[in-house]
Amino acid sequence: MNKAKKMYCRLFQTVFKIALPVLPYRSPEILNTIQDLPLELAERNISRVMLVTDKGLRKLSADLERLFSAQGIECIVYDKTEANPKVSNVEEAYSIYTCTGCEALVAFGGGSSIDCAKAVGARVAYPKKTLNQMKGILKIRRKLPLLAAIPTTAGTGSEVTLAAVITDDETHYKYPISSFPLIPSIAVLDPKITYSLPAFLTATTGMDALTHAVEAYIGRTTTKQTRKWAITAVRMINRNIQKAYDDGTDYEARENMLIASNYAGSAFSQSYVGYVHAVAHSLGGAYNIPHGLANAVILPYVLDAYGPAIYKKLKKLARAINLVDKYAAEEFAARKFIQHIRKLNEELGIPATLKGIKEEDIPELARRADKEANPLYPVPVLMDAEALQQFYRDVMAKEAADGQFGYQKCC
Repeated sequence: MNKAKKMYCRLFQTVFKIALPVLPYRSPEILNTIQDLPLELAERNISRVMLVTDKGLRKLSADLERLFSAQGIECIVYDKTEANPKVSNVEEAYSIYTCTGCEALVAFGGGSSIDCAKAVGARVAYPKKTLNQMKGILKIRRKLPLLAAIPTTAGTGSEVTLAAVITDDETHYKYPISSFPLIPSIAVLDPKITYSLPAFLTATTGMDALTHAVEAYIGRTTTKQTRKWAITAVRMINRNIQKAYDDGTDYEARENMLIASNYAGSAFSQSYVGYVHAVAHSLGGAYNIPHGLANAVILPYVLDAYGPAIYKKLKKLARAINLVDKYAAEEFAARKFIQHIRKLNEELGIPATLKGIKEEDIPELARRADKEANPLYPVPVLMDAEALQQFYRDVMAKEAADGQFGYQKCC
């Protein structure tokens, strides 16, 4: 990256860091069971809600629909959310919301459903604007309809963040919309809802949460509070992800993963993420690669590339999970932490590479990642699109002998 662009990026990030104490961050009201939500909405005189979810979760959401009905609240269901929600998903849901006279939004699912619901709320607030006109930061200033988020995974932290990530149907460009009104009013953290989450999704969403915490911690716009949230999340994920993976009905492990995800979401909502997310978003938009899987695979490569700039901080994370003692050299401790992430991925059945990435796509993918990350993300080491191309090649699965792409075995 040339000097002029570096200066611009760092100046931009410094201004945001100075502004952090006065920006209107807020935390959603936390409920611990889905049974509490209909009562809460009834107390707010809400009589008709839109439930945003996906077809795979309709069976699980049926209990919630019955609870709404018992409380006299009509529930309009939109269940066509895709894994990487598209503009068309949002527009379809928005049309139903307005035609049926809904008064509030309830997101039930992973980050995709929550992001879709956030974007629907943005369209309700700005009926004359397209989502493309709202992409980027601080474009939304009007109050959204009440939004309650019920995460069925412990990973995205979307129930506490100010961001929604949407994919353009035509260009497959995946972009964030980040504004304070997108923070949900209510978050329901019910461990029992996550019991049915398959082991592999438990692993990838959990590593998504770990990525949030690590990127927030090593960035350059952290605060004492965000560092505390991030390091707490890293500890809790390290202690509980394997337990939740091995036994999906382990209530304590599931609860701790939800809490950890919430901490990580709070940390990165204020301190932002980095190049792991920028690269992962571009892959999700282009190839529909699940976000948590992409983050998990990319994370150790990006940490390696940052080098000495993050050794000191990675040593603190390594100490937090008892990988090293205080006498360990910073570089040794940092490499120990990165090695631990690779080992954790292997133990959770997460591959070291990703299927289907095409060499000819890499320049455009890197350009999109560069556009997303710079100047917003306060990364430890600045990189331009040309430098970012290496990460796609690092995680690109090699073509097998039969011409099909296969995962490389994790080292």
